[in-house]
Amino acid sequence: MTNWSPTVFTRVMLGLAVFLSAFPLYWMVVIASRTNSDAVSMPPPLLPGGNLGENIVAVLNNEDAKFLLGLTNSFIVAATVTVSVVIISTLAGFSFANLQFKGRNVLLVLVLLTMAVPLQQMGVVPLYRLMVSLEWTGTLKAVILPYLLNGFGVFLMTQYTRQAVPMELVEAARVDGAATLRIWWNVVLPAVRPGMAVLGINTFMLMWNDFMWPLIVLTPDNPTVQIAITSLNARFSTNYTLIFAGTALSIIPLVAVFIAFGRQIVGGLMEGAVKA
Repeated sequence: MTNWSPTVFTRVMLGLAVFLSAFPLYWMVVIASRTNSDAVSMPPPLLPGGNLGENIVAVLNNEDAKFLLGLTNSFIVAATVTVSVVIISTLAGFSFANLQFKGRNVLLVLVLLTMAVPLQQMGVVPLYRLMVSLEWTGTLKAVILPYLLNGFGVFLMTQYTRQAVPMELVEAARVDGAATLRIWWNVVLPAVRPGMAVLGINTFMLMWNDFMWPLIVLTPDNPTVQIAITSLNARFSTNYTLIFAGTALSIIPLVAVFIAFGRQIVGGLMEGAVKA
C-alpha cells in the first residue's frame, strides 16, 4: 500500500479550509464577549472581551426570549424526531434491502420521489390547516408530527443495509428459526450502527436548526431555540452581543452530540468510502 505524503499546496489548502471553517465560530465568541458598541465599531475587535458571562446571564434572564424553554423544547423535538427517524428508517431499510414482497420496488420509488419534492415549502399550507383542525397549534406535537418519517433516511439505510448485511446472513438466521424482528434486532442493527449514527446526527442537526415550521405553528410563549434567538432583538435596535451569546449557547448541544457520536460517524463514512 502506497503512502502519500502531503505537498505544501495541500497543507496550505487544508489550513485555509480549517481557518474558514473555524473563524465564524471564533468571531461569534468575540462578539458574544463584547458590548454592543464594540460589535458595531470600526475596525471591529479581533480579540474576546470580558463580558461573556454577563451577556449569557442577560440572555437567560430575557423574559421575551424564554431561552431556557426554547432550549428544552428544541431538545425534546430534535431527540424525539431523531429516534423516530432512525428506528423507522432502519426498519424500512431492512425491509427494502433484505425482504422479498410485492410492490417493493414501487414503494422504494415513491420514497425517492418524496425527496424530489420540497414538502416543507409546498406542504406548509395543508400541514398548517391540519394542525389547526387537530388543535395542535402552539404545541410541540405540531412540530414533531410532520418529521417523524424521512425519505432520505429510508433511502440511506436501504443502501447501507444492502452493503452491510448480506442476504446469506439473513437467510442463515431464518434457517436457525429467528423471526423477522429478531433478525432485525440481533443481525441487522449491529451491522448498520455506523449508518444509524450518521443519520441520527444529521437528523438531530436539521431539527435543531429548523426555523420556518416552528415559527409558523408555535407561539412566542412556547418557542424553540431558533425562535428564542430572534426574540433577543430589541424593538427598535439589534443587540448583536445577546444574539451571538444566544447562538453560542445554542450550539453547545450540537457539539456535545457530535463529540458523543463522532467516532461512529467518521467510522460509518469511512466504511462506506472503503466499500465504494
